[in-house]
Amino acid sequence: MTLYANNRLLGSGGKGLRIHDLVKAPANTPWAVAKQQSWDASEPATVYSTPEVRWDGEPCSAVTVILRTKGCHWWWSSGCTFCGYFNDTRDDVTSEDLHAQWQHALDKFEGFEGHDMVKVYTSGSLLEDREIPVDFQATVLGDCARLGKELVVESRCEQLTEAKLAWATGINPNFTVAIGLEAYDDEVLRFHVNKGFTTSSWERAVDQLNAFDLRVKTYLMFKPPFMSEADALDHCVKWIDAVADRSDEISVNPMNIQRGTVIDRLHRHQEYRPPWLWSLVAMIRSSHGLIHTNNGARTRLIVHPTAGGKIRGSHNCGTCDAEVVAAIERYAVSADLMEFEGLSCDCERTWQAELQRDRTLPVPLGTSKPRRGSALDILRAP
Repeated sequence: MTLYANNRLLGSGGKGLRIHDLVKAPANTPWAVAKQQSWDASEPATVYSTPEVRWDGEPCSAVTVILRTKGCHWWWSSGCTFCGYFNDTRDDVTSEDLHAQWQHALDKFEGFEGHDMVKVYTSGSLLEDREIPVDFQATVLGDCARLGKELVVESRCEQLTEAKLAWATGINPNFTVAIGLEAYDDEVLRFHVNKGFTTSSWERAVDQLNAFDLRVKTYLMFKPPFMSEADALDHCVKWIDAVADRSDEISVNPMNIQRGTVIDRLHRHQEYRPPWLWSLVAMIRSSHGLIHTNNGARTRLIVHPTAGGKIRGSHNCGTCDAEVVAAIERYAVSADLMEFEGLSCDCERTWQAELQRDRTLPVPLGTSKPRRGSALDILRAP
């Protein structure tokens, strides 16, 4: 009885708590709050450089700046089932702190000299006034325009209004907005992802971006929670085809398990397995012909398996993981299916058998089980 004393379940005489509050409870515990306050608000979460491809197809180097902010306003009220970016936030971050973080990134990479692209991520939306002070938004937009850097920012659909984009393009008329659509399917958005908007919202946001001649990058999620491996593969190929003509780039994000999320709980209870790397290869092979036609490429397809080869990220058997991850990463730059020539492993048979079972047996959430490590180690996974 003591275990449930503070949960105020229905029928207990008090107002029942939402499942949202119960699942997110760890984020509000004293240890979690103390950890948030331990972050240095004047330093970004991380800054690093990677190979990239410019909007005109030329290879380049990109600096990624992940700022430590107040986080996503959607998380404050509800939140997506898979997103753990709240782990890197601080509630009391000020404009002065953010300017210090930005200067830290500029200093580390010498004013971004030699890097054509700058990606600025905020664990939310850069153009959201409730999350990011307007003067700091102007600094990022203005500095990248002045330095001549191709800027990529993230945003939810609701921020991309005519008034907001008119203001932003008045400072920087040429940047890319990445939208986390996750799935071109309203049922998946509502019941699997809890995204808080619909495909129609994405369509309207794209219309606004097109009206201001801004580039569109669409994020799709591979294997959201409550979905089998075969369904994830089949659906994602359809989603890529559906958004290709309205996206300058499509970035498919294979699910990785982030701490304190709904999918983290599913994974700990062995009710969810991150996708197979073989599924990502199959998805790329199936989508390549849809994107690259006789009339040229409809869009660019990018796949980066975060935590690839690890138990909390996309993985195979452990033997072939590094080689398959490397091939997927190379394809993101080369767009050449030859990257996958010669890849093989005995675990392909296990993966293929799982797909066959998923498509044959009436098990909506799939037939997979975690396939590496002891069950006890997996449950204890940090």
